Amino acid sequence: MPKPANIAFVASETPAARDALARLSARYGSAPVERADVIVALGGDGFMLQTLHSTERMDVPVYGMNCGTIGFLMNEFGEDNLPERLADAIEEVINPLAMRAEGADGRVHQALAINEVSLLRAGPQAARLRITVDGKVRMEELVCDGALVSTPAGSTAYNYSAHGPILPIGAEVLALTAMAAFRPRRWRGALLPKSAKVRFDVLDPKKRPVMADADGRSAANVISVEVRSEPGIRHRILFDPGHGLEERLTREQFV
Repeated sequence: MPKPANIAFVASETPAARDALARLSARYGSAPVERADVIVALGGDGFMLQTLHSTERMDVPVYGMNCGTIGFLMNEFGEDNLPERLADAIEEVINPLAMRAEGADGRVHQALAINEVSLLRAGPQAARLRITVDGKVRMEELVCDGALVSTPAGSTAYNYSAHGPILPIGAEVLALTAMAAFRPRRWRGALLPKSAKVRFDVLDPKKRPVMADADGRSAANVISVEVRSEPGIRHRILFDPGHGLEERLTREQFV
């Protein structure tokens, strides 16, 4: 991209991020977010997700600089030559998942997730789920601690911790992964086309309550959850050359 004329800096509430915000704003100026050519997010991965969600309708690229811990979605922090770094950055485009969850009280909860939509048991007993893909029941009963649908961008996060596969960014697939599956014993999940529409029905929700979560936006006591990719929303994430998501996903598999 050309050197941006208007850079908007946003930061998490940590002392390191707030200090970086003050120094970078003083050095380069900070435009209002609504007039920015690029947004620079200072913090960790959680704040990067928060920034992407808050700007999802703007079609403005976001460049993260790590002032947190893991920083999988972030670039290395550095104050020098920032306009040049932004001009040289490589853009990755990610479509989020759309979650539609129906609660036992009849309320419908809708949210978008860049990483994953997960269902988790909310009581002492394992959840019982029926899984339908594109209108066809694929599993009558999955007894587990939970299940999730992950994007390639989120495949190294909760999905990977649950022993799900790491997905290349360019792969037009989603990962469906179970957590601590009891029946079918040790079922590891499935790879689905990106266009797939996945529905979870909670069996016996009173005795075995389940909650749903989309990147930290939760709905309690759900009876059904539908998940699909949302092609109408494009998250544009910038990475330094040689340190994009493809490289990070590959590197993660050889740690």
